[in-house]
Amino acid sequence: MAAKALSFVVGDYVVYPKHGVGRVVELQSQEIAGAKLELYVLRFEKERMTLRVPTNKAESVGMRKLSSNAQMGDALATLKGKPKVKRTMWSRRAQEYEAKINSGDLVSIAEVVRDLFRAEDQPEQSYSERQIFEAACSRLARELAAMEQVDEPAAQVKILDILRAAAAIHNKAAATA
Repeated sequence: MAAKALSFVVGDYVVYPKHGVGRVVELQSQEIAGAKLELYVLRFEKERMTLRVPTNKAESVGMRKLSSNAQMGDALATLKGKPKVKRTMWSRRAQEYEAKINSGDLVSIAEVVRDLFRAEDQPEQSYSERQIFEAACSRLARELAAMEQVDEPAAQVKILDILRAAAAIHNKAAATA
């Protein structure tokens, strides 16, 4: 009946797909409707939010440990790729971007960041494009920061540096073509 519970301990950083990186602050045991429930208590500092996740549901909701260095490497490599601009309606693209961000998959989040990034010499973004870009960039930066044990702004600088370098390469290639 119960899914194999993932084993997280107090102090672990974890990724909850809809909220990003949080920290396990305690393991609780509660009785709800006569059933004894083991819970992970997660704290998301940026949102000032606490979330309780039943230990037997952690895997099914997509809660996971921080990505491996290889997965983060793949995500950072994705940022260096050429942005893919879809010609569909903005509302449909926005839904796709939100779904990618909420999936918790690092490479999907990196794709959103790459596709919505605008260098200084490129046209302005709409307000909603900027909001989605910032949400995706923040989600990626928080995981990078937790992995590299730096603060989120330092991780964001690293991400933006990669994006600017890639944009310069892609713009140079487009100008010579």
